[in-house]
Amino acid sequence: MAALSARFDEGRLLSIGQVLAQLSPEFPDISPSKLRFLEERGLVSPARTQSGYRKFSNADVERLRLVLAMQRDCYLPLNVIKQYLHDVDAGLNPAMPGGTSATVPSMLGGARRLSRDDLLAETRATPQLLNDAVSASLVTASETYGDDAVGVLKAMVELQKVGIEPRHLRGFRAAADREVGLIESALLPVARRNTVSSRAQIADRASEISAQLEIVRTSLIRSALGKLAP
Repeated sequence: MAALSARFDEGRLLSIGQVLAQLSPEFPDISPSKLRFLEERGLVSPARTQSGYRKFSNADVERLRLVLAMQRDCYLPLNVIKQYLHDVDAGLNPAMPGGTSATVPSMLGGARRLSRDDLLAETRATPQLLNDAVSASLVTASETYGDDAVGVLKAMVELQKVGIEPRHLRGFRAAADREVGLIESALLPVARRNTVSSRAQIADRASEISAQLEIVRTSLIRSALGKLAP
């Protein structure tokens, strides 16, 4: 191989370890095998050194951050994310799949991390409401909070206006745990292979299964609400 890709002239590139160090605070389950899997699926295309080592640009890192956020926050399968990114790369202005653009960070900026005070200021929640949400396992106590906590706390502010408190939603955590149990059971045959490829596939398949469960859940709720109408 005569020379590195021209992308190496665009600035300092990062090794896979440096990319993991940047992404792991927000995505604790990220791993080298996950990054390789996303590359195999065509979600990111890092440059290569003459020795074959992957080198990531800042744009690659932000692209990975977007993919991981869309999986985690919007429960989107990789084929849907890939099509969205393909349209973006083609210069189009596609709508965010599922209409959830407010929860997905821009490819041009990193994810936010808010202090407790900043979280309360942005959501207009009281300290007691945050404490109650933590006690009900709706928000995880932390030194900094991300967009998930912002979304949950904003929702709790609105729900509190109609008399729904965090303690009323304790069952949501149990329901979420049961759903995770279903997903883990479905993925057990893949997990038993314990190979690099199988470990990389688990996160993708988990997102796809979760998306299907979300469809069922939404349909059940819509049907139940329909019975409330006179």
